[in-house]
Amino acid sequence: MALLEVQHISKQSQGGLLINDISFKQEALQKIAIAGESGAGKTTLLKIISGHAQADSGTVLFNGKRVIGPEEKLLPGHKEIAYLSQEHDLLHNYKVEELVWFENQLTHDEAATLFEICQIDHLLKRKTDQLSGGEKQRIALCMLLIKSPKMLILDEPFSNLDPIHTDILKAVLEDITESLQITCMLTSHDPHDTLSWADEIIVMKEGKIVQQGTPETIYRQPANEYVAGMFGRYNLLNPEQAALFGIESNGKNVMLRPEEFSISATANEGVKGTIQKISFWGSFYEVEVLVENIKIVVRVMKNEWRVGEEVYVNIGIINEFKV
Repeated sequence: MALLEVQHISKQSQGGLLINDISFKQEALQKIAIAGESGAGKTTLLKIISGHAQADSGTVLFNGKRVIGPEEKLLPGHKEIAYLSQEHDLLHNYKVEELVWFENQLTHDEAATLFEICQIDHLLKRKTDQLSGGEKQRIALCMLLIKSPKMLILDEPFSNLDPIHTDILKAVLEDITESLQITCMLTSHDPHDTLSWADEIIVMKEGKIVQQGTPETIYRQPANEYVAGMFGRYNLLNPEQAALFGIESNGKNVMLRPEEFSISATANEGVKGTIQKISFWGSFYEVEVLVENIKIVVRVMKNEWRVGEEVYVNIGIINEFKV
């Protein structure tokens, strides 16, 4: 039996459907990321799963028992599901240690371990107005975990963090799963947050699931252009354009990621083109090449080229997906 079962959940507002017949399962300790554009229904879904919003139809089961919505109980939420929203303000004029000990259900040693995992052990003596946004978030997270939940749900946890605090939080979430044996789910619209973290990704659009699979499947075999665009740049070729590169598309459009192309100074059975633009992205470059009136974006590790230079575009390892 799965830890979490979401069965045909739907919810409607005055403006239309927010969630439309959503179903999926999550196993214990499986990490699931829910991706999608703003307004896709991600937050509404998380609130329903955690018992903070009421579905119009469908059922959420946690450990085989139905999660009760706020219209059916006095205090919203499920005692074994911790939900961290995007708004996590802390009470003012309190020391951190006062807040985290308030609802503690752990022994002193267990709590000390949790403080270390959440990387807040050095913050306990500070007041809440002396903390950065990332520090406040980790403290709010610790305040949830100190109640010993079985599952942790986070809504856009990386959205307001700088790269340093994002990396810290990712490390914390890894430790939470491995050391505390807590199952995690989060939402994000940034591929860098989900591809390297999740065991499975669910992509939503307009309240529906449009694709569900492993990060590699979602990236390399997206169901459509929407999913492809959510997880990075791609090149869209019609059947005639694909044929230029020796790709048989059976009359369908083909999309290729920039790293599936290569460029060289000699023909090598490539297609001749002219470099239009070179962009530096830190660990790689993206080179835009005009080939037969098609703009091809190629990812390279080092820059040996200049704008205006004639080059030959080749196909490397192909993981093409068709539309």
